[in-house]
Amino acid sequence: MSTLERTERATPAPPVPGAIRRVLLRALAGGAVLATLAAARYIDFAPATLLDGLDEIAALLDRMLPPRLDDPGRVSVLAVETLLMAVLGTVLAAIVSVPLSFLAARNTTPHPVVYGAARAVITFCRAMPDLLFAALFVRALGIGVLPGVLALALHSIGMLGKLFADAIEQTDPGPREAVRATGVGYFREMLNAVVPQVIPAWIGASVYRVDINLRMSVVLGFVGAGGIGFALQDALRGLVYPRALGIVGVILVVIAAMEVLTIAIRRTLLTPSRSGPRRDRLVRFAFGALAAGTCAASLPVLEVDPWSLLTWPWYSVEVFGRMFPPDFGALGEDLLDAALQTVAIGLVATAIGAVLSVPLGVLAAANVTPHPVVYWVARSWILVVRAVPELIIAVVFVAALGLGPIAGTCALAIGSIGFLGKLVADAIEEIDPGPLEAVRAVGGGWWKTLFAAVVPQAVPSIIGAGLYLLDVNIRTSTVLGIVGAGGIGYLLFESIRTLNFDIAGAIVIVVFVIVYTIERLSGWIRSLVV
Repeated sequence: MSTLERTERATPAPPVPGAIRRVLLRALAGGAVLATLAAARYIDFAPATLLDGLDEIAALLDRMLPPRLDDPGRVSVLAVETLLMAVLGTVLAAIVSVPLSFLAARNTTPHPVVYGAARAVITFCRAMPDLLFAALFVRALGIGVLPGVLALALHSIGMLGKLFADAIEQTDPGPREAVRATGVGYFREMLNAVVPQVIPAWIGASVYRVDINLRMSVVLGFVGAGGIGFALQDALRGLVYPRALGIVGVILVVIAAMEVLTIAIRRTLLTPSRSGPRRDRLVRFAFGALAAGTCAASLPVLEVDPWSLLTWPWYSVEVFGRMFPPDFGALGEDLLDAALQTVAIGLVATAIGAVLSVPLGVLAAANVTPHPVVYWVARSWILVVRAVPELIIAVVFVAALGLGPIAGTCALAIGSIGFLGKLVADAIEEIDPGPLEAVRAVGGGWWKTLFAAVVPQAVPSIIGAGLYLLDVNIRTSTVLGIVGAGGIGYLLFESIRTLNFDIAGAIVIVVFVIVYTIERLSGWIRSLVV
């Protein structure tokens, strides 16, 4: 099982008897195929449609070349602004998630009601797209960086709060009992017995979240929430495609560099050193000081008033309050059609991504790849695809294929190849090497080793990663409509733009129900497979 999947998996469900589980899995596999075909039919997605649009895609790419940067200074400033937004948003989310996680962990919460409320907050933050938060905050606070930082922070609480709470629930109760026997209170017990056990997991999740938030912050400029996305949207609106491609190149470099840096930081912080725990504590303290210093420096650079980080609810309550009571009747059948379209986009894109990413993931696994050159080519492709946000890819497909769900499906499918390809490669690299060596020892070739030793071990993790991808794609598909790529996002952002917040409230509830239902369903299926 890959590291990412382990961090995002749901709490294990009670075991299901083997015979019943096999029947359920066969039924679910058949249902998934039928659902995918039905979804493709619903949005009129067909390979022939995409093939007919290849000429338009090629023509658009030709108009983008050669890339250029008309104002490198401004783009560089916006790139730094985007990076600082990601760091500041992550740190703010981590600060809030620490106390929230203690309330949301079964073994540390003071009361079941508090547990339920804390978990509800975490689930809501995770289910709501960051771009939606940003659009609402822009309406409440105005155009600028602050709405983007707050949107990243709130959405990050959904992930960090869950992972922090899960880490607390998995701690050894022995140290707590020993500390409690000394007569200290609740806070000392948590600080001395729980926190030392969860610090590594918290660090790993926080560093990984910076990487995610950098990708997210790139597109916040599309709704006026700061960052380099504003310059990209400006170039696309003006149809200055070479400039847009130049900005995308800058984005690619920044995200790729951040990914390499986060990998190095994770290894440095989470791998025990030979010098002992004292050096590990010093390293963690140094990185903590660096993060704090970066956040402190980001406030004047981003021109964010520290007081506004505390007072924003007073200015936002009026906008958020206008979303209730929600008006479900204004859109009529259009709301249902858009919701089904969103689910269909996510389902078809996930199926396409799964089919194309599994071979890529096999070639990108160091212990299975047929040649080092193949390994580096596959890994480089995964990195490039993952570095470009799906919303940007959707803009390209909309420009080439026209408005509608086909553009959104294609964009999500391409993003899925990079996302799932990495998970598949990581899962294969973590399998037991014994069966591989046994097959090779009896003269088994590459294909024999792959199907006899690799696939049987990796299939559960690959299925689990695919289900997680479906969860992610459903969330992402809810916002693709902002660029005309189909789904419920168009209705949502149009209602916010026209100040019909009661309609927006109804759409937000529908989005939450869709995402939460898919998340629970995926978690249940993963419990049967993994």
